[in-house]
Amino acid sequence: EHLFNLKFAAKELNRNSKKCDKEEKAEKAKIKKAIQKGNMEVARIHAENAIRQKNQAINFLRMSARVDAVAARVQTAVTMGKVTKSMAGVVKSMDATLKSMNLEKISALMDKFEHQFETLDVQTQQMEDTMSNTTTLTTPQNQVDMLLQEMADEAGLDLNMELPQGQTGSVSTSVASAEQDELSQRLARLRDQV
Repeated sequence: EHLFNLKFAAKELNRNSKKCDKEEKAEKAKIKKAIQKGNMEVARIHAENAIRQKNQAINFLRMSARVDAVAARVQTAVTMGKVTKSMAGVVKSMDATLKSMNLEKISALMDKFEHQFETLDVQTQQMEDTMSNTTTLTTPQNQVDMLLQEMADEAGLDLNMELPQGQTGSVSTSVASAEQDELSQRLARLRDQV
């Protein structure tokens, strides 16, 4: 029941985010109309509304991702609990079977035990995937900025973002300075020979 409520909340937050996106677009259209009419006061109000709607959309989306991550963790915990109970039952059966030393029963129980471990491996992999998906919330900002810049470059757009210090042109500068140093050394050697 709690898992269902979490998933429902995540979808509701996602819906609210999309609604805010639509409102932002509507406000932008109103900005254009106000500017065309020469009414800058009204355009400024619509611009503030558009920015507020954009920020709300981002916040709703961020919360949706967090709630979704919590729902995935709860799902994993529930699944792991079921597997643990099943494995406990298999172990009890193994104890009883080993006491009787019936080889057919032991073989059947071992097969069942191996099946439980295969199920556990699949669920552990799913949990690891879920956890790696939730770490996207803590992605380093400079990587996000670089990806945004790359996408803007591909689209032929000028993205007005400040990149972290030391990243703008560092590769081309270092290559150019290395070439310059090499040329200076060669020139010095030629002068020495003359």
